[in-house]
Amino acid sequence: MNEITDLLKKNPVFAPLAQNDLELMARQSVLRKYDTGEKVILYGDVWPHLFLVGQGSVDALKESGEGRTLLVSTFSTGDIFWGLAFFQEDAPMPVTLEANKPSQLFLWSRETLEPILFRNGRAGWELCRLMAGRMQRASAILEEMAFHPVAGRLARLLLDNFETAGDAAISRHLTLDEMAARIGSTREMVCRALYGFSDKKLIEVTRTEFVLTSREGLARLVERV
Repeated sequence: MNEITDLLKKNPVFAPLAQNDLELMARQSVLRKYDTGEKVILYGDVWPHLFLVGQGSVDALKESGEGRTLLVSTFSTGDIFWGLAFFQEDAPMPVTLEANKPSQLFLWSRETLEPILFRNGRAGWELCRLMAGRMQRASAILEEMAFHPVAGRLARLLLDNFETAGDAAISRHLTLDEMAARIGSTREMVCRALYGFSDKKLIEVTRTEFVLTSREGLARLVERV
């Protein structure tokens, strides 16, 4: 009980709740455990729930008719997400949710949370702010997909990973399929682009890592529209 209460207190949406409502939410939560690769809910299903990640992380995935997969977002410990049906009755899920490592989620139904949100206006306001941020993120993804070629999107992904690592070399911890999912492409296109970068001396590709040789060259690919 203490674990879920502490997570709720740290979340900006639920932190404003009175202690009795936090304790009520903790008691009413339903714990679900998922193995790596297990689906939480499928695209198109009606799912009127909100969840908070207790442990692990969950990917939101969008699949095209051609079989391509786009990683829309990843939710980690302390993050919340919801099905559209949590707010709009019978609305289908726009994404598939999948655990990318062993995960524990705390779930609440709409019927459970509705009274709590109705009597806590600040929590509702913070939830609206969170939704606005998610909408901005979705807009940025759509803009990048529409106006940036695969090479530019892949260059941005590599630069982000080099920056996160704080080094000029990063391990090849992502598979070609995972990289393709992050930029909305195919493994074949990613492979072709990577070796194109290598031919242009932007990166070196080894069996275990990518080595950055021209940050400026990758940055120019990102800037092209």
